[in-house]
Amino acid sequence: MRKRVFRVGLLLVLPLVLAWGCLAPTAFAFTEEQRLLSEVWRIVDRAYVDNTFNHQNWWFVRQKALRQSLSDREETYNAIQQMLASLGDPFTRLLKPDQYRSLQTNTSGELTGIGIQITQDVQTGELRVIAPVEGSPADAAGIQPRDRIIKIDGTFTKNLTLDEAAERMRGPAGSAVVLTIARDQADPLDVELKRERISLNPVFAELRPQSQDNTIGYIRLNQFNANATAELTNAINQLEADGATAYILDLRNNPGGLLQAGIEIARLWLGTGTVVYVVNRDGIQDSFDASGEPLTTDPLVILVNQGTASASEILAGALQDNGRAELVGERTFGKGLIQSLFNLSDGSGLAVTIAKYETPNHHDINQRGIAPDVVVQQALMPRDQLGTDADQQYLAAVQLLTQQAVIAGAG
Repeated sequence: MRKRVFRVGLLLVLPLVLAWGCLAPTAFAFTEEQRLLSEVWRIVDRAYVDNTFNHQNWWFVRQKALRQSLSDREETYNAIQQMLASLGDPFTRLLKPDQYRSLQTNTSGELTGIGIQITQDVQTGELRVIAPVEGSPADAAGIQPRDRIIKIDGTFTKNLTLDEAAERMRGPAGSAVVLTIARDQADPLDVELKRERISLNPVFAELRPQSQDNTIGYIRLNQFNANATAELTNAINQLEADGATAYILDLRNNPGGLLQAGIEIARLWLGTGTVVYVVNRDGIQDSFDASGEPLTTDPLVILVNQGTASASEILAGALQDNGRAELVGERTFGKGLIQSLFNLSDGSGLAVTIAKYETPNHHDINQRGIAPDVVVQQALMPRDQLGTDADQQYLAAVQLLTQQAVIAGAG
């Protein structure tokens, strides 16, 4: 009797299993929009630096996103952005096809716009200025590091992603954009800027004799773009040939750029030593080291301030921790996260924070910055006054190098 009951039960269950198996491919087949969302989810699942995904069940986030109505690409983009926003990381973000193409120009050596590097405050969502690009409309208008951008053409920036804000500030040369800027406790101010084609010449260099035995090579590095390493190499070689005996490397208001450029430029100054450690979500450390002959072993002072960020901090931290340079100025910005770009199947892109970096002495820079060896507070000044007698941080660097020259001469 038991055998008979068991067989009947099996016969009742088996058709249900077969029926579900027949229906599953149709009922659960992904649409093109769902496939794109899942593609993004998988990349983040494999690569994101925080394996707690901001202390949430990342699989449940995916399931919730897939339950939304995704009838067109714009709805899919919105769902992806909501999914990524749950990570609490403004640097992990979707780049729509036009935004993705625009991003490629930011490190190529030329762009059209107002010339400003921005970030987004994780806690408040406020858009903040890292630094204006030298010689840009933003620079000429007096926009300063850590200024808050409240509105762009009347639209509140809290309602925009980082790339949507950047896209609104870009545009054809000659067109205008109005930024509502807040600084410290002052009332917000509307600033109208006219967009221009901006050539990103990353290096300014000049020989500045101080005495018969002390000639300083002053170098201002504005951005770590594709041209930076070659331009800086040429500058150092020329200054060496002209008789420089010491150097000031000005990284103030340098918002960073290409990680590899920061590493390569550190190697121009270092013979040996670690440049930077890279730490992923498993705690595995990779390191980039210097090996070979530096272009010069002359004394070096680096100028830093609140606008010194990202690759600039890698360079400053590497040379400070290796005892190659002393830092003068103010604590740096504190961006120590590394993003990687992924191509998506529809021509858009995905920027994902995949790791953080640490200085050779294992200092975590993110949201902490780097403390200078010699602190010199200074109000932000027009770019054309940097490196002049009106610049107290620059004068402090000159004094430091002059003292070292005197001591070396006495020895």
